Amino acid sequence: MKELNLGHSDFKDIIQNNNYFVDKTLLIEEVLKAQKAVLLFPRPRRFGKTLNLSMLRYFFDKNEPENKILFKDLKIWQTEEDIKQHCCKYPVIYLTFKDAKKDTWQDCYELIVSEIVDLYSHHDYLLEGNILKNHEKGIFENILIKKASKTEFETSLKQLSKYLKRYHNEKVVILIDEYDTPIQASHNNFYKEAISFMRSLLSGALKDNTNLYKGIITGILRVSKESIFTGLNNISVYSILDNKFSDKFGFTEAEVKQITIDFKVDTKYSQIKKWYNGYKFGKTTNIYNPWSILNYVLATSDGFKPFWTNTSANELIKDEIKKKNAENIRQEILKLINGETVIKDIEENFVFPDLKKRKSLFWTLLTYSGYLTTKKEIQLGEYELVIPNYELKIIFKKTIIEWLEVDIKVIKSLLQNTTNYLITNNITKFEKGFREIISNTFSYYDTAKNHEYIYHSYILGLLAIIGDDYIIKSNGESGDGRYDIMLIPRGHAPLQHGVVIEIKQIEKQKETEDDKKLRKRINAKIDDALSQIDRNEYYTELIANKIKPENIIKLAIVFVGKKPYINKLPE
Repeated sequence: MKELNLGHSDFKDIIQNNNYFVDKTLLIEEVLKAQKAVLLFPRPRRFGKTLNLSMLRYFFDKNEPENKILFKDLKIWQTEEDIKQHCCKYPVIYLTFKDAKKDTWQDCYELIVSEIVDLYSHHDYLLEGNILKNHEKGIFENILIKKASKTEFETSLKQLSKYLKRYHNEKVVILIDEYDTPIQASHNNFYKEAISFMRSLLSGALKDNTNLYKGIITGILRVSKESIFTGLNNISVYSILDNKFSDKFGFTEAEVKQITIDFKVDTKYSQIKKWYNGYKFGKTTNIYNPWSILNYVLATSDGFKPFWTNTSANELIKDEIKKKNAENIRQEILKLINGETVIKDIEENFVFPDLKKRKSLFWTLLTYSGYLTTKKEIQLGEYELVIPNYELKIIFKKTIIEWLEVDIKVIKSLLQNTTNYLITNNITKFEKGFREIISNTFSYYDTAKNHEYIYHSYILGLLAIIGDDYIIKSNGESGDGRYDIMLIPRGHAPLQHGVVIEIKQIEKQKETEDDKKLRKRINAKIDDALSQIDRNEYYTELIANKIKPENIIKLAIVFVGKKPYINKLPE
């Protein structure tokens, strides 16, 4: 039985060591048949981009003709001769920016420079003989000792492609892995510096370069042409929304089933599917996260875990969810956690500074990064989005809880106990716990600007931790109107109570108002909310879900400032 070499992305090592390999070599044929010279593949992290680029590198590289043998037993060697003749034919420039992420531009720049130095060192045979002119040798040597100017580093790929074409008398294949890592790292502090350098480096190598045969670039986001690929009209972008190449990154269902057979995984396939399936890339459905599948196969006895989320948590996404003005985002995240969908415009291109001005770009970021996937296209550029699987549901859930614990200072045990009081119909204790949570935490907001939707968002966040046992719905239609929040027990819920919640807000106590009048106003608003639930029959959906009327909890939550009232007060 072949062994998995998890976390190792060198194609040659995997094949030579006879490690397990999911054959994606037909990617090579598609690349060769593509009309444009430059191809950009935006895909989420851990979906096989680096391994695929390594595979392309060994296929094309003229410097290592012995690598032909690596492909003899793979699908690409079953193709026509006009495809196979490209094997080991071209000089290759291979560069990765996957580690170029630092907090300052200087540190990030030094990492990029180090990669370029390693690249030049790999091709230092060019210094031998008279292939290079004296001034070219001088620049080459300055790059090797990191004495070259910023401009010389910016033009280094273009110059190297010229030297390689001259030496080999063959056009060059340029492979760039994780091109957008420095740009993502820079988005808060040094975006202008990073985008300027990367634009010069990549556009110089790929635009109007007569020495280029093919350029293949991978990354997570499709950063707009205007910001990095200026004037580059020979590029084709094949993102997760496109049909071509849709099955070349990530595992298909057939591939995963074969893996489970090969490694004798006896887990019910439906459970594997629930945890790690769910992506849709172009026309290809049921795409699995390779990193998670292989981790699970290696340790099935440890059970299911969110492997991908432990390795690729995106702080930018977490920061956006936890912002004070992100109430609408959090409400829609809760809808997604509960298995619902949201409809959003997904931009073809992404410009990081625009994220601060255009909150709608957040959904593009989530989708391209692999946190959401498309369910279907509604109309041009508008998609129905869904959380792809249970693994991703966990990270969203943890992010909401982290927001409550870290930013709102709510202790998790208090959250758990309070929500448990609600679903067991212990409303007195629920009110006490809920009030304790609110009393010390709503200072997070400017209470002068509090509206019902803020309270609504907050309560949804509180209830997120019971999402496995309950479907938590918000602003849904039931009966003759729209309820605020509803909890529908799933089949395995321990207690079959259904909950419908109506949220109200009234003005704070006025100087001229005594306590008795305030209590009367609060009680009247509680009565109004409960009457609204009955009058509009908001519980209809619960009854349709076979919840007995005696097990339906009707709850009014009335906020006076940041203090909630649930049970009526003695007048």
